[in-house]
Amino acid sequence: MRIVFMGSPDFGVPTLQRLLETRHQVVAVYTQTDKPAGRGRDVESPPVKAFAQEHGLQVLQPRSLRRPEEVERLRSLSPDVIAVAAYGKLLPQDVLDIPPHGCLNVHPSLLPRHRGASPIAGAILAGDEVTGVTIILMDAGMDSGPILLQETYPISPDDTTATLMPKLAELGADLLVETLEKWLKREIAPKPQDESRATFTQLLTKEAGEIDWRLPAVDIWRRVRAYQPWPGCYTRWQGRVLKITAATPVDSQSPGPGSIVSLVKAVNEGAAVGVGTGQGILGLIRLQMEGKRELPAEEFVRGQRGFVGSALPS
Repeated sequence: MRIVFMGSPDFGVPTLQRLLETRHQVVAVYTQTDKPAGRGRDVESPPVKAFAQEHGLQVLQPRSLRRPEEVERLRSLSPDVIAVAAYGKLLPQDVLDIPPHGCLNVHPSLLPRHRGASPIAGAILAGDEVTGVTIILMDAGMDSGPILLQETYPISPDDTTATLMPKLAELGADLLVETLEKWLKREIAPKPQDESRATFTQLLTKEAGEIDWRLPAVDIWRRVRAYQPWPGCYTRWQGRVLKITAATPVDSQSPGPGSIVSLVKAVNEGAAVGVGTGQGILGLIRLQMEGKRELPAEEFVRGQRGFVGSALPS
């Protein structure tokens, strides 16, 4: 069977790798265009492109799949199925209609919950204890196609988007291959999603990471985890950006939003210092001052003697 794969970030690499291990033929890989990244704004290729080139695969990077010539180029590849894992573009109906076995998408959430651009962060922000991966038969909507297979995965209190992403990527890769085999044998009946249970996530922005200390400590803690590695959770200290890379909620009376207090480290999961919030205290475990290396909070406080007793902006 001829497969066209579509994906861009690291999340898509395990799926492409697993497809190459099957008896099927990956005839082309579609990925996003190269873009400037980092402080130097050097042009970088998507991770899926780099992996595909290492394996001698044809790579295509159209800016849009809506142009007739791009639809025809895709049709000329004669794919039996299109497999998608974090491609980053909605597929128009003309593209969805090309493969006789449809377009199968790997989505890292338990659809219809957490549709959209940031499902892993969305699950952490919502306080979900379980997430997972869903394989859907794509339609023209946003992650709204019927479900083919779904598998759950627990979220631990220590999980961040950075730690969950590779776990769900591997789970999704295996689940897609399993789905593909069953789908081709007609062993799966597509199950329409329950629209009444649908929730949606948004594309994360840099501004989303700025901490509002008036929120409850539990909400800020979830943001610290959900926004790791991007956009990160940050506040400001002495006119510079201060990132909070690890934290824990402390069930104690808040001294007031933004107020910094000492904590008894032995009973607060390694947090030697905390910040008052709208409800409870957020214990700080690891911090990084702008332009400096990441430090344990205890070490950071030793170098910033005026930190405890001051206040952070809300």
